[in-house]
This record gives sequence, C-alpha cells and structure tokens, in this order.
Amino acid sequence: METEIQTQIKPAAEINGQEKTAAKKNRGFIFVLAALVIGGGAFGSVKYIHGLHHEETDDAQIDADVSPVIARVSGYVKEVRVRDNQFVKKGDTLVMLDDRDLAIKVKQAENALHAAQVNRGVAEAAAIAAQAGISSAEAQAGTIEAQIEAAKINLWRANQDFERYANLAKERSITQQEFEQATASKQMAERQLEILAKQKAAASSQTRLVTSQSGATAKQINVANAGISQRQTDLEGAKLNQSYSVITAPEDGVLSKIFVQPGQYVAAGQSLFSVVLNTTPWVVANFKETQLGKMKAGQKVTVRADAYPGQKLAGEITSFAPATGSKFSLLPPDNASGNFVKVVQRLPVKIEFDNSKEEMLKQLRPGMNVTVDVHLD
Repeated sequence: METEIQTQIKPAAEINGQEKTAAKKNRGFIFVLAALVIGGGAFGSVKYIHGLHHEETDDAQIDADVSPVIARVSGYVKEVRVRDNQFVKKGDTLVMLDDRDLAIKVKQAENALHAAQVNRGVAEAAAIAAQAGISSAEAQAGTIEAQIEAAKINLWRANQDFERYANLAKERSITQQEFEQATASKQMAERQLEILAKQKAAASSQTRLVTSQSGATAKQINVANAGISQRQTDLEGAKLNQSYSVITAPEDGVLSKIFVQPGQYVAAGQSLFSVVLNTTPWVVANFKETQLGKMKAGQKVTVRADAYPGQKLAGEITSFAPATGSKFSLLPPDNASGNFVKVVQRLPVKIEFDNSKEEMLKQLRPGMNVTVDVHLD
C-alpha cells in the first residue's frame, strides 16, 4: 500500500517542478522581450531624433588640387630627375628633353636676325647716300641758277652793245670788225643762257630722281626694321621653346607615378604625370536629392575617415554642385523613353575643413573614403 502511495506522490512532485521551471522560462523570455522592445524603441527614438537634425552619407571621398605635368614641346626624354611619390617644390626640374633640335632652331633664328640687321645697315647707307645726292643736286641747282642770273646780265649788256654798235655801224662810225665782235658777243651770251637753262632742267630732273630714290630707301629701311622685329620675335620664340625642354614642377606637392622613361618620345600637350598640390584637401560628398531639403552652405559637418576610425574632423559646407554627378558622365542618362524608371540622383556637395587638426589633414589622400554628418541646425 505504501509503495502505491509513493508511486502516486512522485509524479505529482515532478509535475510541480516542471511547472515552476516553465514559469521561470516564461518570465525570462518576457524580460528579454521587454528589454529588446525597450532597447529597440530607445534606439529608434534616438535615430529618429538624430535624423531630424542631421543628414549623413558614406558616399564621400577626399579630394585635392591635382596639377598635370604637361610637355609643351615634342622631343625625346633625355633625363628623369624624380621618382614616384617624391615631394617637390615649385620650379624643381622634373624631366629634361633632348634640346639639340631646338638649339639649332635658336641658331637659325639668330642668323636670320643678323642678316636682317645687315640689310637694314645697307638700306641706311643707301639712305645716307641718297640724302647726300639730294644735297649735291640742290647745291648744283643753286650754282646753275646763279650762273643763269649772271648770263642774263651778260646777255642784256651784249644786247645793249649790239644795238649801240648797230647804230654806229649805220653811221659808219665804227669798223665792220667791231660790229661783228658785238654781234658775236650777243650770240655767245644767248648761247650761254640756253646752255645754262638746259643744265638747270637736267639738275632739276636729277634732284627729283635722287629725292625719289631717297623715298625708296626710306621705305626699305622701314621694311628692314619690320624684318628685324619679326626675326627678334622668331628668336624669342625659339629660345622659349628651348626653355620648355626643361620641365619643372608647377607648384609644391607630391608626384604621382612616373610614366615616362629616358629615350621615350613625348608629344607637345602630352600629360606625363601629375602633382598633388601641397594644399588643404576637402571632401566631396554625394547626397541623395531627397536629403538636400534642409541643407545649405555654412552648416557644420563632422567627417570620419575610414582609414582612421575614431578620429573626427570638423568642417562646413561651402558649395553645391550645379548639376548631379550623372549629368557630367560620359553618357548622361536620357529619360525620354517609355520605360522610364525613376532613380534617386545624387548631388556633389563640397565640404572644407577648418584646419583645427592640420597634422591629421596631412595624412589624408585624395580618393580616401569618408563618412560625413551634416548638422542641420
């Protein structure tokens, strides 16, 4: 009998224990569930409140000024004086091209300038000679004019003598020989005046010719001066091109990978490599167009670089791009089709640092990924 009673009591005790265990499990589950609900609600509330006053994106990169090093003249690379990732200062020699062809062109330009100067000297000598000829012709014309005046006086006197001797000859007061001498003197005076008149005309013609030649030589001098100016310009251009055979750093900065080697031919306008300028970098953050409603220039921004977790950098929005990033792509999207699917676009926003952590900024490199948090208030 006792055995049966004990057998009946055992199951009842086990049942009570199982019920207590189940109750404990239920209470633990409720506590965990309540904690999850409370934690999730609190997290959601914090995120919601944060979202009201902030806009975030991880589609952002570090950017900086990058200046390409471009060959201004064509030629073969003679020497490369820098290496990858080297820091250079403005004016440092980076690459030297073979300038022998350019030196020959400089010499040719110098010779052409010398020839033009010689031509001008010849023209100036001709102008001086022409001016001397003008002076001589004018002096000769003046002498002939004086001789003509004297011949006119002689002719007047000879005429007076002839008329007087003619009257005396009619009266037979003089001999025939004296009358013939007076006649001969008159004829000689007339002949002398005719000769001087012709000489005067010839002198005038010579003066006009020499004057014309002087004008021509003056024009030749002007042409020679223009030629000298042109040759000087050619010489300066040849020297400038020769100076371009030495390629220097445009600004202070760090070089990218060097793509040229000695002996390589480079063409004018070809980009050889780049220099990342030693200036303060900035951030270009691509925000969705739906995030831009409350954003404006001047708002404070917190920047976190993926390369340096835990580090915060302060900055502010300085400008917004004039168009979305896709609009500047090689093949901009054209939505004028029947199967148009609306895609949220992103607009680049420029963010500049406040330089409070200058040493930290020096460690940033263009292209690094960052996360930005814009404070809307």
